[in-house]
Amino acid sequence: MGFYLNPDNMGFWKAVRSEIYIDKTGLIQYTNKCVNTEQQYICVSRPRRFGKSMALKMLAAYYSCDCDSRDLFRGFAIERAESFAQHLNQYDVICLNMQQFLIEASDGKIMEYLEQEVVAELNGKYEEILKGYGMGLAAALRKIYVKTGNQFVFLIDEWDCVMRERQQSEELQKKYLDFLRNLLKDQPYVALAYMTGILPVKKYGEHSALNMFWEYSMTDQKALEEYTGFTDNEVKMLCQQYKMDFAETSSWYDGYIFTKFQHIYNPRSVVEAMSCHKFSNYWTSTEVYDALKTYIEMDFCGLRESIVQMLAGARIKVNTLSFKNDMHNFKVKDDVLTLLIHLGYLAYDSAAEEAFIPNKEIIREFENAMSVGGWAEVVRVLNASEKLLNDTLACDSQSVADGLDRAHTEVSSILTYNDENSLSCAIGLAYYSARKDYKIIREFPTGKGFADIVFLPLPHANKPALVIELKYAKTAQTALHQIKDRHYTQSFEDYSGEILLIGINYDKDNKNKPHCCVIESVRK
Repeated sequence: MGFYLNPDNMGFWKAVRSEIYIDKTGLIQYTNKCVNTEQQYICVSRPRRFGKSMALKMLAAYYSCDCDSRDLFRGFAIERAESFAQHLNQYDVICLNMQQFLIEASDGKIMEYLEQEVVAELNGKYEEILKGYGMGLAAALRKIYVKTGNQFVFLIDEWDCVMRERQQSEELQKKYLDFLRNLLKDQPYVALAYMTGILPVKKYGEHSALNMFWEYSMTDQKALEEYTGFTDNEVKMLCQQYKMDFAETSSWYDGYIFTKFQHIYNPRSVVEAMSCHKFSNYWTSTEVYDALKTYIEMDFCGLRESIVQMLAGARIKVNTLSFKNDMHNFKVKDDVLTLLIHLGYLAYDSAAEEAFIPNKEIIREFENAMSVGGWAEVVRVLNASEKLLNDTLACDSQSVADGLDRAHTEVSSILTYNDENSLSCAIGLAYYSARKDYKIIREFPTGKGFADIVFLPLPHANKPALVIELKYAKTAQTALHQIKDRHYTQSFEDYSGEILLIGINYDKDNKNKPHCCVIESVRK
C-alpha cells in the first residue's frame, strides 16, 4: 500500500462517515462496464467542488488490490450490481493528483518528478522485476505487465491544472499532453483510465493529443449526468431531513440541466446549506470573483450584451465547438461563454444549445464581479430595481413607466430595443431584485399562447403574483387586454391569491415618454 500505488481506502471511509453522504456508488457500475473496452478512457470535467475528488477516492477504494473494501461498500447501490464482486479490489491502482506535482516539482520538471515518485513505489512492490533497470514510468509498467500480466487502473485528479495555471506556456502544455498520451494510449497495462478536471481535453490543431478519451463535460455528461451533482430527489430528501424549504433550495443551487436529469444541484452548496441551516453563497465563497470579472470584461463583439441578457433571465445561443479547451486561446465570445459553462458560472441546455445563469448563488457572483468592473450603468439599474418592484406592487403605473424609462437610458448602449424579445430582456433586468422573492418565468405557457414574463412568489414571500405582457409600438392597454382575453391567469394551477396584471408598451417614436404602463389587480 502506497501513496500513489494502491492508496488505502481512508479517503472514501471518511466520506461515508460524514454527516451528509449521498450514495453515488452507481458510478462504479458504469466504470466497470468500461474496463478493458474501447470506452476505458474516461475524462470527467466539472466545476470545482462538484465531487470530482471524492469520486476518485471512491474508485480507489473499490479497485485497489491492497484494500479489502467489501464492508465499506455494504448497503450502497454498487453492492447490488452483478459486476460488484468481479472487479472489487482486483487491480493495481495508480492515483495521481497533478496539482501536487505542479506545486512540488522544481524548475517546472513536472513529468520527471512524477515518474521519479511513482517508479520509486513500483520498485517497492515489483523490485525483482525492475531491479537493475533505470527506466521511465511507461517502460516500467510495460515490463511489469509482460512479467505478471497485471493491469493498472489510473485515477488522475486535477488533470488540467497545467492548462489552468500555466496558461501562457504552450510548450509545457504540449509536453505534458504528450507524456499522458505515451503513458496511457494503446498501452496493454491500462485496464481503466479515469481522469477529472475542470476543462475537457486540450485541443491542438484539428486533433487532440488525448483523442482516446471519452469526454463527459458540462456541455454533455452523457451517462454520468446523475453523478455530476445532487439530483432533485436527493435534495428533496435532504430538505425533509434538515427541515429546509425545497423551493428556496432550488432557487439557490439548482439550474444545471442535462438530457435525462433536468435538475442538477451544486453538491457543495447544498451540503453547506443543510449543515448550517442557512442559504448563502457557499460555493462561490471558496474563490474570489476576479476570474469571472476577467472573462466577462473581455473585448469580444456581443459578449457584454449576452451577459446582460442572461442577467435579465434570458438564454443565449452558444456554439461550444470552437472552444480550444483552455483558458487562454479565445477567438469569439462563444469561446468565453463556453469556458464559463465549464467553470460552472453558466448552465447549458445541450438540446437548445443555450447558456444561462443557473441560480441565485451564481447571480450573486455576477453582481460582485460587476460591482468592481466597468458595468456602472448596469449596476445602477440593478440598484434601482427594488424601487421599481415596490412601485409595481403599489400599482403606481406612472412611476413604473418612469423607472423603465430610466433603466432603458442606462443600458441603451448595451441593449438595443428591436422587438418584444429585446424589450423582455430589458424588463427582466429592470426587475432584477424580484429574484429574491419570485421565480421568474419568461414565455410562460398558458394554453392560449405564452405570457411574456410571469413572477410567481416563492413560499416565504407574502407578495402577489405578477403577469407582464409586453408590446412594441402598440399600447399598454392592448397588452393588458391580451392577458385578460387569453385567460393567462387560469394556468396558475398551484397558485391562489392576488395577481397583478401588467401591460407595458414601448414606443420608440415617443422620445419624451417611450414606456407606458397599466396595472390591474385581480384575485384567483
